[in-house]
Amino acid sequence: MRTPTLLSRVRGRTEPWSEPRLVAHVDRLAEEHPPIDLATCDFSVRRRDEVVARFAPVLDYMARAELEVERNTLELGVLLPHAPDVDRYFYREVWQPQESHHGLALDELQVRLGLPPAQTDLTTLSPKVRAVGALAHVGALQDVVRMLYYLTGMTTERSALLAYHRLHDGLTEMGETAVAQTIITPIRRQEPGHFAFYQLSARGLWAQLADWQRWLVRRLRAVSFAPVAAGDDSRKADVGDMMVALGIGTPEDSDTFVETVARTEAELLGAAEAGLAVPPYIVRSFRECLELARERAAAA
Repeated sequence: MRTPTLLSRVRGRTEPWSEPRLVAHVDRLAEEHPPIDLATCDFSVRRRDEVVARFAPVLDYMARAELEVERNTLELGVLLPHAPDVDRYFYREVWQPQESHHGLALDELQVRLGLPPAQTDLTTLSPKVRAVGALAHVGALQDVVRMLYYLTGMTTERSALLAYHRLHDGLTEMGETAVAQTIITPIRRQEPGHFAFYQLSARGLWAQLADWQRWLVRRLRAVSFAPVAAGDDSRKADVGDMMVALGIGTPEDSDTFVETVARTEAELLGAAEAGLAVPPYIVRSFRECLELARERAAAA
């Protein structure tokens, strides 16, 4: 017997985030994009040393970021104590299994290339997460936290998609079509659906927020933004190394990358109205990653 979809489980409820279009989107993601089966991945590499020299920083960072969705799911359980059904369904039953398998495939690839496996933290909940989670029990603040979750999701998924496109193209140029076609292509095929979930959710919730909630979202986003899996300077430098490896190694390249990544956020939060192509805190953050990578390389 077929498992009931979320749409069938929530049909008729009045909960705003059980609106049919969003729920149907998540159901479609679950049905059309099951987690990647590692048995379908071809890890054959023709020019191992060249792949390692060019893309080791990319594989290391992306594998770690994808695998750490296990901890991210724990964090969301704390940060969103009253999450709507569709959010819980998405991050527990769809997003987390898909992303975890992305990480497993990338980590297996780097191990087969002779690189160390990803060093991950899958269980630690920071004091900041616990503190925000305590405040999020207040309904009005829960909406603020949820909006920050959607914004983070949009930035993360869009960044990942662009990175996977560049990784795929680079591997293909090197003649590494097995890895490109059986690992990177299936991964990047799943990322747009994740981005669409966050974008639909962000647009819907932003329209419902009061002015003071919007102000708080802008303020908290500006002071807390960092690329995913980059909570300290060392990991920010890892992001910078990945950017350099993908051909995004100058401030100008970084700004162009960020403009694409944060287009919807700029629109929603008002940066576009202020004449800015992208919120300045995102520009600063990615430029900082490049600078930290340069400083680490110079000190080595």
